[in-house]
Amino acid sequence: MVTQAERALEDIARVRAGVGRVIFGQQSVVERTLVAIMAGGHALLVGVPGLAKTKLVETLGVVLGLDASRIQFTPDLMPSDILGSEVMEQDETGRRSFRFLPGPIFAQLLMADEINRASPRTQSALLQSMQEYHVTVAGHRHDLPKPFHVLATQNPLEQEGTYPLPEAQLDRFLMQVDILYPDIEAERRILIETTGTSDAAAENVMSPDRLLEIQQLIRRMPVPESVVEAILRLVRSARPGQGNEEVDRLVAWGPGPRASQALTLCARARALYDGRLAPSIDDVHALAEPVLQHRMALSFAARAEGTTVRDVIAQLVKSEG
Repeated sequence: MVTQAERALEDIARVRAGVGRVIFGQQSVVERTLVAIMAGGHALLVGVPGLAKTKLVETLGVVLGLDASRIQFTPDLMPSDILGSEVMEQDETGRRSFRFLPGPIFAQLLMADEINRASPRTQSALLQSMQEYHVTVAGHRHDLPKPFHVLATQNPLEQEGTYPLPEAQLDRFLMQVDILYPDIEAERRILIETTGTSDAAAENVMSPDRLLEIQQLIRRMPVPESVVEAILRLVRSARPGQGNEEVDRLVAWGPGPRASQALTLCARARALYDGRLAPSIDDVHALAEPVLQHRMALSFAARAEGTTVRDVIAQLVKSEG
């Protein structure tokens, strides 16, 4: 396993370098997105327009060698536009039959651009595929390719023309990655290197089969008992009714067991990303915000006070630390 991990570290280093040639700064965003993919999950990228969310997803598709597809979500998008549909055909003998035309969801990396601009009905079309890795159309099951990852981009809800994602779908995302404005040095590099006659292009450095091997390696990594206990304490402390009066007052509903599963997988992936063979409690604390924030809802009292989910999670991590 040590030998396999060393090979994986070399591959991960090449992936990081390949992404870094195109995406400037945003190391935390790149790390969290890659951790989500290495853990075998989906990620929700949240930020205002113009912060290279789409560029990041395109770059990851090329670098990881994944068959990528892009859907631009709009208010009039229908579920069949995502999943595909059946059409009736007639052969030369006059016999009629239905043939399934697969939609853009049949890709290894699906970029759902501005996912919250579509109606909840269309957003929910992704639900089965994200959890069960197949879709059902006209009563027939159609398996999705492996690996299958959804990287969705989302504009902040306060912008016009957006719909909040259903809670059940939010829970299917392994992590919510918030993309902030770049620092001044990264923005200076963006100005210099992207406004000339040539632009940096991503290059493929990994195959989909190799990515699957790394994902299996991560699932075999040992998790110390202290890390398991830290995950259980943190996730359970974020739920109302656990004896914490402050959480009872601020949180309407908290994360379920899927959050504990996500934290365990992501902690393993982050450890390997950093060159370690086992996760630590520091990994749990570093991933608490992206894993938990979309799995919690604040009470009316918390919103009235201006408290955010990040504030609650930060306080919980501090009390655990």
